[in-house]
Amino acid sequence: QVQLVESGGGLVQPGGSLRLSCAASRINFKDYAMGWYRQVPGKQRELVAQITSGGITEYADSVKGRFTISRDNAKNTVYLQMSSLEPEDTAVYYCNAAISTYMYWGQGTQVTVSS
Repeated sequence: QVQLVESGGGLVQPGGSLRLSCAASRINFKDYAMGWYRQVPGKQRELVAQITSGGITEYADSVKGRFTISRDNAKNTVYLQMSSLEPEDTAVYYCNAAISTYMYWGQGTQVTVSS
């Protein structure tokens, strides 16, 4: 059974930084596109950033210049480095792995940006 386990969430002040990690198991990690999504209550889950198996990255306009997605295929892990955090970044962040028609999700990690 595929497992995606997120970590690194928490409470941070505005302007602060956090790094999220997502460790994958039971998939051929290097072949998957990996992504980070976020969701707040009452709203749809939205794409934050994604990185293809070839290392091409894409970001939501709201996080460009502040967030960086990266992957370490040797560790089967994808990261999201978040800087200059804003209260509007508060959400549950989900890791996603996708290949062809298959898609897997982690359980989510809460990020709260507040003073």
